[in-house]
Amino acid sequence: MITWMQRHRKYLVITIWISTIAFIGAGFVGWGQYSYGDKAGAVAKVGDVSITAAELQKSYSNLFNQYNQLFQGKFDEKQAQQFGLQRQALRQLVNQALVLNLAESYGLTVTDEELWNIIKSQPMFSKDGSFDKTVYAEALKQNRLTIKEYEASMKKELLIQKTLYLLASRGNLPIETKTLESALGVSDKISYKLLTPQEITLSADEASVKAFWDKHQKEFKTEPGYSIEYTTQTPLALSYSDKEINDYYDMNRQSMKDPSGKILPLNEAKAMIVSALNDKATEKEALRLYIDYKKGSLDSGITPKKVTFSASASPFDPELTKEIAGLSEQKPFLKPRKIENGYIIVKLEKINPSRVKTFDEAKTEVSSLYLNEAKKTKLQELAQNSYKTFSGTVSDFLTRSEGAKLAGLSGTEASEFLTKLFSSKQKQGFITLESGNVIMYNVLEQKLLQNKTLADENAAAKLKGDLLDQGLIKSLESKYPVEIYVEGI
Repeated sequence: MITWMQRHRKYLVITIWISTIAFIGAGFVGWGQYSYGDKAGAVAKVGDVSITAAELQKSYSNLFNQYNQLFQGKFDEKQAQQFGLQRQALRQLVNQALVLNLAESYGLTVTDEELWNIIKSQPMFSKDGSFDKTVYAEALKQNRLTIKEYEASMKKELLIQKTLYLLASRGNLPIETKTLESALGVSDKISYKLLTPQEITLSADEASVKAFWDKHQKEFKTEPGYSIEYTTQTPLALSYSDKEINDYYDMNRQSMKDPSGKILPLNEAKAMIVSALNDKATEKEALRLYIDYKKGSLDSGITPKKVTFSASASPFDPELTKEIAGLSEQKPFLKPRKIENGYIIVKLEKINPSRVKTFDEAKTEVSSLYLNEAKKTKLQELAQNSYKTFSGTVSDFLTRSEGAKLAGLSGTEASEFLTKLFSSKQKQGFITLESGNVIMYNVLEQKLLQNKTLADENAAAKLKGDLLDQGLIKSLESKYPVEIYVEGI
């Protein structure tokens, strides 16, 4: 089975994402302070599987990096909060834990031999085309992972893959493909009208805003703050012997490539090698500085800097800010972390906990939210009172994939509207979009297109797989209790 998994690894990754990120539900935690009580650092427990704060942090960081790539490096903490990244990260871990509980009930395991077959097949651990233990250890070290941590994580991922593979759909029956073709062949001619909150005029009188705040005041909190000291180790520029350069090249040549992927010869890689050796020496010196800092024996010429900040106004990058937020009075020191100009060592002085804002502090934010919610309510009332008698734009015959034919709607709105329209059993009605806009509609005519075939032969398989994944997660949630310990949302 592991042999099959190696061959189909890219498809299994997709399956894991389907079952770990697609079903993000309400009620999961947002970014905030953790309060663990007596749960020994666990943020959640699913059946017999505990989810640790470190796992949540890693899951969050991975998601943040993925979004940051999509946004071309312009994704920040404020956007992360708007996207509910912390909820997504926890949802991933909960779904993975559900599958791990199922694997345990089946008695499924991943053997050391299966694990090693996968690890040895990964090109980043190879030298001259073969797996190399030294390259393996060095690669993990550069990513601040121990071999034990990495292999435990890999075993868990492989166990999830193995379990999902056993439950995966095996192809489509002709009737399934035919049914989907028929569904896709239905087309509607509709009359529709877009309503937006901008059409609603309201003013926020203080009494109404205050009443709204009284009901929701616990949702308006200050951000937690951090008072820290820190010192830095600037980059070293040392001289190295030919032997040191040659030895480093021999050990790391697989990672020294030109843009085309060709391994650089020694003479062209020399500057890269010297830079890497200097970084290694700088990190070593930073570790010495860290030890002195912990012992309270810093050189008299070194005066740590002091700074107080909140997560959204941090002078540091998001990854470092997260690590600082994870410090505590019991463990106030952060080991050297690489920054743009050297390494930084941080000592936590004080955590300024989040608190509920006063009305005056929250007034502007509350007023804006109150108006948004009031406009949404009024918009729903307008749609409810108008959808049977409105006069709107008449479309051509549309299938669920022809949103471009809907004038006045963005591509995203048109796609969402048609998906919901073709799932509705109502001839007349209105549909509320994620954006808050509302579309009233009236189905004027309906017909079945002839000779409709699937543009994507995998569409039926994907739909079937999605439904199976959703059913699996719902079934497992009813079987294994999910306990969330995170507070301070």
